[in-house]
Amino acid sequence: MKSLLSILFTLILIGGLQAQNGLVRGRVFNAQTNASIEGAKVQVIEQAKGTLSKADGSFELTGLKPGVYTFKAVAIGFKELVFNEITITNARAVDLDFAMEETVKDQKEVVVKSSPFVKKAESPNSLKTLNATEIERLPGANRDVSRVIAALPGVASRATFRNDIIIRGGSPGENKFYLDGIEVPNINHFATQGSSGGPVGLLNVNFIREVDFYSGSFPANRANGLSSVLAFKQKDGNKDGLITNFSLGSSDAGLTFDGPLGKKADFIFSARKSYLQFLFMALKLPILPSYNDSQFKINYKVNAKNKLTIIGLGALDNFSLNTGVNASITDTAAREYNNFIINNLPIQKQWNYTMGVNWVHYSKHSYQNIVASRNMLNNSAYRYKDLIETPANLLQDYRSFEAENKFRFEHTYSKNGWKVNAGFGYEYARYFSSTYNKITIQGSPVTIDFKSNLFLSKMAAFGQVSKAFFKDKLNTSIGLRTDFSNYSKSMLNPLNQLSPSLSLSYRINDQWALNGNIARYHQLPSYTILGYRDGQGTLVNQQNDVKYIQADHFVLGSEFLTKLNSRFTLEGFYKKYNNYPFSLKDSLCLANVGSDFGVIGNEAVKSFSQGRTYGMEFLFQQKLYKGFYAVLAYTYVHSEFQDKNGKYVPTAWDSKHIVSLTGGKRFKNGWEIGMRWLYSGGSPYTPYDVATSSMIQNWNINGQGILDYSKLNTLRESSFHQLNMRVDKKFYLEKFTMNFYLDIQNVYGYKAKLAPILLVETDASGAPIADPANPGHYKTKFIANSNGIVQPTLGIIIEFANKKKSTVSK
Repeated sequence: MKSLLSILFTLILIGGLQAQNGLVRGRVFNAQTNASIEGAKVQVIEQAKGTLSKADGSFELTGLKPGVYTFKAVAIGFKELVFNEITITNARAVDLDFAMEETVKDQKEVVVKSSPFVKKAESPNSLKTLNATEIERLPGANRDVSRVIAALPGVASRATFRNDIIIRGGSPGENKFYLDGIEVPNINHFATQGSSGGPVGLLNVNFIREVDFYSGSFPANRANGLSSVLAFKQKDGNKDGLITNFSLGSSDAGLTFDGPLGKKADFIFSARKSYLQFLFMALKLPILPSYNDSQFKINYKVNAKNKLTIIGLGALDNFSLNTGVNASITDTAAREYNNFIINNLPIQKQWNYTMGVNWVHYSKHSYQNIVASRNMLNNSAYRYKDLIETPANLLQDYRSFEAENKFRFEHTYSKNGWKVNAGFGYEYARYFSSTYNKITIQGSPVTIDFKSNLFLSKMAAFGQVSKAFFKDKLNTSIGLRTDFSNYSKSMLNPLNQLSPSLSLSYRINDQWALNGNIARYHQLPSYTILGYRDGQGTLVNQQNDVKYIQADHFVLGSEFLTKLNSRFTLEGFYKKYNNYPFSLKDSLCLANVGSDFGVIGNEAVKSFSQGRTYGMEFLFQQKLYKGFYAVLAYTYVHSEFQDKNGKYVPTAWDSKHIVSLTGGKRFKNGWEIGMRWLYSGGSPYTPYDVATSSMIQNWNINGQGILDYSKLNTLRESSFHQLNMRVDKKFYLEKFTMNFYLDIQNVYGYKAKLAPILLVETDASGAPIADPANPGHYKTKFIANSNGIVQPTLGIIIEFANKKKSTVSK
């Protein structure tokens, strides 16, 4: 202990002797043509410091003290551009590229002032942007991008350890993800096939420069989602020399390398390995998850008109059971809960990858993108009765993979204030499934046994036109997209999936703006639905004429910008769903599922379910100002879909009230403290059908209760709230940076009451007890189910630099 205190004391002393060798460099250029802008003024807002860009657009700022700064670029004939909360260290040079948008030539009197909040012509509302600094510091998120998103309005927080992204009452399967313009099917480990959730984020935050989060007003080239689009932009590799980053967090350890590859290229590469299985074993939990992932990015600047970006992302996940967990546990309730989990969760193995190339070519007034990628998911799971692995005891054996090959071309043209984006896309996909599953359907045991191979072509065409009128007071954007597939005759008709959109934004003055959007979106049902077959090999859902899911969005809002780097926004939204898949087995809409492990949609469905979500969002966002930052988000949401009788009932995502309050303070010498308090109303749930569940023939194959969907979502869990806190201490030394942090989730240990668990009574040997008063049934009982423990994490991030000496004159 004395040695540890001595080391910490020494580090604190060293931290007080920080050098001022921070370097910021970059380029100022025309966003549409990539032409360099000479004489642009680049300023450090917090200091009386600035420089002018050279003939090639380059600039450099040296001698900056490590910390967080805001940078602004100003050039005649272009709109001002601001980068907020950029972290500067001694070990790494920061590259900032200012892609400037031209102002309309006939609007000479107009002065377009900069704002710390990103606003895009094609998406004037329902867009929030987070940079790397904001992502890394959020208390309770542990540098997990999926959890950071939950701090924004419209995003639900649930009393589970999963990262399901639930936007404005929509299911987790309604989200789309892009990484440097390349689509990534899922951003979580242990992905739920047919949905998009999982317990641990897959993206390494060391790569992320910023993320654009669209909860509406999706650009036409980023559609095929129903609730949100998340567009991640990654950092470029260091150009001075190799930098090594080591991180140790709540669930994994990782190494990240980045540096130059000759004069024209740079790279970033990372690998992470989890130690969750050891932590869960020490905590005496019944599951033992483990994962590994890797990620890379390569930039190659061919010349001034051409740039190539190559990305890769991959994961290997294993989910096993801690069968010996009860060896040292004497508490009866804990033993029963552990046995329930062990006997009902399948052993699962999963791997996935995405690789892609994005080529950008700049022309006189335009640029073109050619994007090609491939992604694949392989998923397997099995379960045996009483964990005895014999053919007679086999209850589930599932093996599946999804592979997609994608191509997209985009042309973006800009002149005299007009911006036009148009393009097309093609995907060739293969889906395979081998399914053996013993389940109960309508009260009777049934065995599902089939194999399926599905080959599919998907096409898309899109276009969007944006223009500002009345001296940039009125911004308009009109988009049109269509998606179609050769899966069926109805899906092959592009007119059936037309997705028009109209966005308007009127700026009353420099501070007030009114925004609106009306749009229609379509999404192809999951491969598990499309590839489902019966015992004779028939594509059941093709015969059922399953359709693209349709969602109509209506959004109206207002924004007020203050003069202190903050803003207030208020938005009302209404989403109307059509053609949602309806389970013929369980007689419920699949909009209610997607937040559990396993597979969603591997069953017969019909596309006739309708639903609606509506509500309002309030946001106050304070960017870093005099060391303080804050975000207050409140959402009221009502989410409901039709049940089997055509009556609207709440969905599993109908949380009603969602609150997130985040705030923090940066102090001198690298200290920072932050907190986040979150609240969510109780989620609806469906009670058990005890009579059907307790039947001996049903319990023996299911091992758990069967839900009574005639009482769909008639009960609610308790509300959920918790306080997260985080303290950081950063040391900025000459060739390396250290960040120690203490992150505590659920500081006051609140336990949310979840849906109770139905069990059968057992004897001393663990065998189920038959009910003498009800022949053919077991005796049943309920046990309480709650979630919420104090979770402290002591983490460390160390970054080493092997950089060349700067040639910049100071």
